[in-house]
Amino acid sequence: MQNTSIRFSRTESAEFFKTLNKRVNAYFKENRIKKTGNWRLYLKAGIMFSLFFAPYFVILTLNLPMWANLLLTILMGVGMAGVGMNVMHDGNHGTFSSKKWVNKLMGGSIYILAGNVYNWQVQHNVLHHTYTNIHEHDEDLEAGRILRFSPHAKWHKHHRFQHYYSILLYGLLTFNWAITTDFQQMYRYTKRKLSYGKFPNPVVNWSVLLITKLVYATVWVVIPMLVLDIAWWKVLIGFFVMHYVAGVILSVVFQLAHVVDHAEMPLPEKDGSMKNSWAIHQLRTTVNFGTRNRIVNWFTGGLNHQVEHHIFPNISHIHYSKIAEIVKQTAREYNLPYNEYQTTRKAILSHFQHLKELGKKPDFQLQ
Repeated sequence: MQNTSIRFSRTESAEFFKTLNKRVNAYFKENRIKKTGNWRLYLKAGIMFSLFFAPYFVILTLNLPMWANLLLTILMGVGMAGVGMNVMHDGNHGTFSSKKWVNKLMGGSIYILAGNVYNWQVQHNVLHHTYTNIHEHDEDLEAGRILRFSPHAKWHKHHRFQHYYSILLYGLLTFNWAITTDFQQMYRYTKRKLSYGKFPNPVVNWSVLLITKLVYATVWVVIPMLVLDIAWWKVLIGFFVMHYVAGVILSVVFQLAHVVDHAEMPLPEKDGSMKNSWAIHQLRTTVNFGTRNRIVNWFTGGLNHQVEHHIFPNISHIHYSKIAEIVKQTAREYNLPYNEYQTTRKAILSHFQHLKELGKKPDFQLQ
């Protein structure tokens, strides 16, 4: 990751965001509603937590056949992804509730997903939302040598097949959180003194990481091994299956918004300056998908409304469907792009076609 300071354009017209922000604020004021979550979000949170935890307690208390336990671990993976997209995400953006302690509690749900609040807020809120799709600044584009998500990343021969093997690796997302990623990120972010808000005490930060990892391993691995009358390796398989299902869902949803044909991946000038203002940069680097599908809207926690989310990360996802038309209309008025795929299927096809294109040997390295 580069340490070059990125500066978004200030000479480019600021009227677009000024107008858009005024219209969106007027929508909330006229309808007398808060920008945070409401009873619909609280109800959905309860459903997602139930999908995640209910199968766990069923497995521990009932003597079910292995095939039934396997299905329940798959359901836990779905619930795990649901909690991440609908509860943890809003909580760590401070939009789940108007009460800070509720946001902190809901954001802390990442600990039961194997993640860490500090790491996630730095990677997502700071690096991804600020430097969206900018190579070597947005860590969501970083996949080491295994995958090539940007035309500016170094090409390797095995990338020719990445549109085939990528889906197999996507399932490892949250599993890697549990065993390696958090430790690597904690070291890297602490060394660079990155933070979302006040920089935390490193000793406290590392202590929280270690304690939460121990508690996590106890809940999801040790207790099942002690309670269930099955071989230890079967518990580990169930643990892996849960993570793999969640990882595939989360990875695919995230990629459909940024690693697709419609999303731009601009580079800064040598002095770190960007061509566009921050708001217009978000329009050009972000894509919506399947926004007319009620099931997709409900389950993904508004992550299919990435345009709205990236411009207004301080607004809960339950409002995105309502403000989307305001964003779309304002973008049209200013002759700016509003990228979207009408269906999730089209977005998925675009993503893997894009991976195929990125996997081809370039005529020259752009980096």
